[in-house]
Amino acid sequence: MKWTLLLFFGLLALTTKTLAEEDIDLADFDLSEINDSDEELLREIEEKSLNNDINRENEIANKIAADALDAQNNVLNPVVEIDPCEKMHCGAGRVCQLNGIVAKCVCIPECPEETDVRRHVCTGKNETWPSDCAVYQQRCLCDTHEPGCKNPDNVHLHIDYYGVCHEQQECTEEDKKDFPRRMRDWLFNVMRDLAERDELTEHYMQMELEAETNMTRRWANAAVWKWCDLDSNTDRSISRHELFPIRAPLVSLEQCIAPFLDSCDSNNDHRITLVEWGACLELDEADLHARCDDIHKTVPHLLG
Repeated sequence: MKWTLLLFFGLLALTTKTLAEEDIDLADFDLSEINDSDEELLREIEEKSLNNDINRENEIANKIAADALDAQNNVLNPVVEIDPCEKMHCGAGRVCQLNGIVAKCVCIPECPEETDVRRHVCTGKNETWPSDCAVYQQRCLCDTHEPGCKNPDNVHLHIDYYGVCHEQQECTEEDKKDFPRRMRDWLFNVMRDLAERDELTEHYMQMELEAETNMTRRWANAAVWKWCDLDSNTDRSISRHELFPIRAPLVSLEQCIAPFLDSCDSNNDHRITLVEWGACLELDEADLHARCDDIHKTVPHLLG
């Protein structure tokens, strides 16, 4: 047993030092005294020592491999800082500016110089401006009360049409009286044309189909469709700026479009509600059902 314990502690020492370092000479011992149980114990100890060595080597190899992979990922997938301005929507006439790490919308400092007169715009005040950017910039400067605002009323400045301002034909009282009817016809015909070309959302298509099959809904549905379509920011009213898509293409063709749209703003707050829109088109308020929430939630797709 004494020999067995000696060998046991000797093999334990091999985990940190070799037999040579301990000056142990196996020749000094009588190996004939080792029995079968001692040999089994020696084998177990030797096997455990070998397994420990293998585990340590595997740990070192895994660490080296992990460090190499991290270094490669740093090269292939560098950390990219996200610009806060990328998700900031500032609107016309404004740009995003960083103040430290805080993103803020400010008035555009400078507009590109436009030499082509076709890029000039005519405002609702019958004033020619060098570009739409200049108009939007002016609106912003007046809205934020900054130097450069030429007139406080310019906060409501809007574009009538592209090009230099020109004299418009007079809208006679007779034309003005008949204009709501012609406007209703025009809105319905545009809605029908878009439906035939499969360029309406599913909800708009249902409204157009209802207008086709129910004469009492024809004008009202067309009016609601266009009002919801123009309400781009879904605030339940149409600004003078939001009227641009319908105003600009008609100014040169319909001399009454400008006074007609102006008259729709009955309380002169520079906004047109659905009720004001319907009244302007001489529609019964009870026939106007605002369905803009459903319409704006519908994902546009082509039907057919």
